[in-house]
This record gives sequence, structure tokens and C-alpha cells, in this order.
Amino acid sequence: MPLNLLTDFWSDIHDISVWWQIVAVAVSVALSFMLSQAFRKRFPVDFTVSGAEIQVAHTFFRMVFPSLLWLLLFLFKLVMARHLHVYLLSLLIPIVGSLALIRFGIYLSRRIFASATEIGGVHLLIEKIFSSAVWLTVVLFYTGFLPDIVSFLDENTLSFGRTKLSFSEILQALVSVALTVLLALWAGAALEKRLMKVDSIHTSLRLVLVRLGRSLLILFAILVSLSLVGIDLTVLSVFSGALGVGLGLGLQKIASNYVSGFIILLDRSLSIDDLITVDKYNGKVTRINTRYTVLKGLDGVESIIPNEMLVSSPVQNLSLTDKSVWVTTDVSVAYDTNLELLLPQLEDVVKTVDRISQETAPKAYLVSFGQNGLDLRIGFWLVDPENGKLSVISQANLAIWKLLQEKNIQVPFPQREIRLLNPPMTPQTGPIEHD
Repeated sequence: MPLNLLTDFWSDIHDISVWWQIVAVAVSVALSFMLSQAFRKRFPVDFTVSGAEIQVAHTFFRMVFPSLLWLLLFLFKLVMARHLHVYLLSLLIPIVGSLALIRFGIYLSRRIFASATEIGGVHLLIEKIFSSAVWLTVVLFYTGFLPDIVSFLDENTLSFGRTKLSFSEILQALVSVALTVLLALWAGAALEKRLMKVDSIHTSLRLVLVRLGRSLLILFAILVSLSLVGIDLTVLSVFSGALGVGLGLGLQKIASNYVSGFIILLDRSLSIDDLITVDKYNGKVTRINTRYTVLKGLDGVESIIPNEMLVSSPVQNLSLTDKSVWVTTDVSVAYDTNLELLLPQLEDVVKTVDRISQETAPKAYLVSFGQNGLDLRIGFWLVDPENGKLSVISQANLAIWKLLQEKNIQVPFPQREIRLLNPPMTPQTGPIEHD
């Protein structure tokens, strides 16, 4: 009993064995601190990554010290228990182990769920609930109420048809499934981080491998946890049949979107950062999930597109093989303009604008003979359309306008003459004419 350990420790407070344990604790704390600092210097935090990744790294380093301390105290207890009473070590090990468990749980949750986003309020609440549950278990252990609670859970059962399960078995099953799934998600996140750094594999194929790997890990974790609890896996055949019927009747759209997601990733028709247009939506592909794809428009608005729509509908991919886009701007000049000199000058001045391709030179054309002047069109290749077109067109127009002003070339505009029929007569001036 923990209370007995505390009583025995107090009774032996003047014994030499207690001082040996105090020395062991001091040595363990010092070694754990030095090793954790050395580990931190050996693997420094990369401040070039996102803020969430930096928080995950700090959480990992906070886990190192209590974990090393628990390990050293446990080793000292094994060695000293052969010769001395180890009441002090027996009292400290559960406390340090609980702290290490809490730090590990927080690191695991942030590694899985908060690797790409900032830590939210709900996430912090879940972490506080987990920490409180661990410390409550420690308090119950030291006060001696934990065995009574375990006995109560073992004695009371719930009936599921012909099967009876105790509360402790149900709790064990829930904890087992939760832990194995969390470990599977952690392994999936580590797999994703490793695969996304392999530049020799296409981005779409990397996403397919990540999705498949994560799904298989979760499925394997659930099967293993159910086997550990003692649930017969043959009962899942009934569930799989019901799931098949559900997919055939009410979930066919969802299943179609998931299948379409894998098709998109496998045939490489779309990739991250592609600029596409589908139906009335256009923008840059920022994320390809198994059910939907996220398009971020040039105005910052994000659209959620079901993957089935991208497979069954025509899609304009402006950057499938080459992301350069042909952009044009129009201008009119007077009929007395020397086009043989002006057209090459327009091409040269537009070529100086940033973000316009230097490999393929701009082209200027005489489009038509307008009512007011000669209609010209200047076209050029935009190398990064995902950053917007309007700013480049504006800069090109300003360069063209500056050139026309320097060459004293007139830009014609419509002129209208207004005449009044049957104007009013005056005795002095005769009919009034208006221009």
C-alpha cells in the first residue's frame, strides 16, 4: 500500500538507507538534466519551420527530462532493492512516471493533430482533461482507493445479448483502441513527414502512399486492439456486410468522392499548386484530400470541390505541363502612325515588365481597322499566373502609355457632333447652331 510505503519511509528517516536513496535521487536529477541539455544541443529546434512544428519540438524536449529521470530512478531501485529498503524511490517513481506519461501524451497529440495548425482551445482542453485524469489516478493510488475502484469495475457488468462485459473490460477496450489508434496516427504522421521530403517521387504519388499508409495503419491498429481485448474478429463480417449495403444505398456519393480522390492522385492530372478552372470555380490547388480538393482563388477565397466533380467534369489545368499563361492587352493609335516602327517598340517595352517571360518574347499585332483608329493587340507569356494577372497587365499598360507619350502618338477616342433639328429662331442672330 502507498500509505504503508510512506509510513515505512518516515520510520526509517534516520536510517542510512534513506540517505543513499536521497543521493540516488540527486544523481538521477543531475544526470537527467545534463543528458536532456546535451540532447537539446545535439538536436536543436529548427526555427525555419511553422510555429506549430516549433511548439511540437519544444513539447518533445519537455518530455525528455522526466522520461530520463523515471528510467534512472527505476534502475537505481532495481540495484538498491537487493541491499536496502527503497521506500523513497518507490514513492517517487509513480509521480515521475505520471509526469513523463502526461508529457508523452501531450507530445503525441500535438505531433498528430497540431503539426500543421496552431494549438486551439479544444486541443488544450483535451490535454488538460488527460492530465487531470492521470493525476487523479495517482492520487487514488497513493490514498489506497484505486484497488477498491478496480474491484468495483470488475464486479459490475453490462449485457450485450448473450455476452457480458465488465466495466473494467469495456474501459480496457476503449483505452486499448485509443492508444493503438493514436500510435498508428503518430506513425502515419511520421511516414507523411518522411515521404514528403522524397523529391524523387512525384507529389501525387507521395500523397497516395501517405493516404494508403495511414489507412492501413489505422485498420491494423484497430484489429490489434480488438484482438488484445479478446473480441472475436469474425463478428466484423456482419459489420462489413452492413457497411457494403450502406455504401450501395446512401453513401455512394461519399464513396465516389473517395475513389475519385485516389484516381486524381494516381493519374497525376492535378497536383499541388496547379492553377485550374472547373465549372465556375478557379484558383490554385492548395490541398488534395481523399474526399475533396481545396482551390484558393486569386482573390483569396477558398472553394471546397468534391473530387467526383474533378473526375466527371471538364477541368482546365493552366499548369499541367507548363504553367505559363498567354495574356493580351489592347490599344488604339491614330491612322497616321508608322506601325513598322511602333510594333517592335511595343514588344521591347513590354518585355521589360517583371514576371513576363524572357524566353518567349511578347508579340504586337494589328488586329483591325477601327472606327476611330488602328486597333493593336500586345500579347505576352505570364510565368506565374498564380500570383495574379491584373498587376502585370497594369504595368504593361503603363509602359505602353509612356512609350506612346514619348513618341507623340495619339490614342484616338470617339468624338460625336450633336446637331439640333429645327432650332429656335431669334430676330437678331437667326437660327441657333450647336456643335
